[in-house]
Amino acid sequence: MISPCSSLETPILPRTLASQAPVIPTSILPPHLPNLAFPPSPSTLRAPVPPPPPLPPPPPATGVAPPHVFGLEKSHLLKEALEKACPVPRSREDVRRLLKLHKDRFRSDLQWILFCADLPSLIQEGPQCGLVALWMAGTLLAPPSGTPLQRLVQIAMERGYTAQGEMFSVADMGRLAQEALGCQAELLCGGLGSPNRDRVLQHLVAGHPLLIPYDEDFNHEPCQRKGHKAHWAVSTGVLLGVQGVPSPGYAEDPELSGLFHPMPDMPCQPPSLPEEDLPGAVYLLCKQGKSWHCQLWDYDQVRDSNMQLTDFSPSRATDGREYVVPAGGVRAGLCGQALLLRPRDPSH
Repeated sequence: MISPCSSLETPILPRTLASQAPVIPTSILPPHLPNLAFPPSPSTLRAPVPPPPPLPPPPPATGVAPPHVFGLEKSHLLKEALEKACPVPRSREDVRRLLKLHKDRFRSDLQWILFCADLPSLIQEGPQCGLVALWMAGTLLAPPSGTPLQRLVQIAMERGYTAQGEMFSVADMGRLAQEALGCQAELLCGGLGSPNRDRVLQHLVAGHPLLIPYDEDFNHEPCQRKGHKAHWAVSTGVLLGVQGVPSPGYAEDPELSGLFHPMPDMPCQPPSLPEEDLPGAVYLLCKQGKSWHCQLWDYDQVRDSNMQLTDFSPSRATDGREYVVPAGGVRAGLCGQALLLRPRDPSH
């Protein structure tokens, strides 16, 4: 059984501003003016000056990474193009790369089963990691077009959940997800360990996204900074270490022996979940708004980081900006909490 959690339908707790600096609205850049060609002054003593030769065609597009576009002050056309892009099937490739690069981190006495869903990438700008994570999760909840990021930002500001895109309340994030994405949102309290661990893993095995607040280290992985580096990630998969892979329904990876994937369009028996006292047997496949790639994070590392979010960052408290923080601070809004998201039941 899961520890009882606060309902997302409860009245919204009062929120405070962490700074009294005024919120300056983002300016909208004026559209580019057309280039006007001014003809030369007429002269009766000289022949007309011929027009300049046409400009050469632009160079062909190369395979460089797309621009980091985010925020209302950027180009709306580029932003919308990124938001409407289809998910790129990169999760398995990222996992293969990580397993090859850091093979010593993964137990050799286990076989591994990967459950994952692919997500598009969107690089955040400013303290908007939570809304970027929610937008990425939304592509699984309301495909194919999803909900525009601009709409998430707008609703969050209108409801008083944020001043500039920051989200310091998992409960507010759940309310936003329900309203903007039309999905089911379950607020998980009491941390990612027992008794919630199996529920979280079953949720991910079923292919549903999980939003997790944690402290971000320099390499984006979870760390413990008492909430001073509070950040958001979305998990859309899990790598399970098992003693034996159930059969049938799973296929071994063509590049890595010992790594198995559920076979599409074929029913498969869910594997037995690793015991909680078996370290290094569960890794969350996560993505956050500062990297194009997925990462594999040890489940216990994520659990511990999520459980120690208690304090508001001193650097944020003195940066002259306003932040919306719920009553009770970071401890009440983020500590030991996560958000389970799934599509709304069409029968309801």
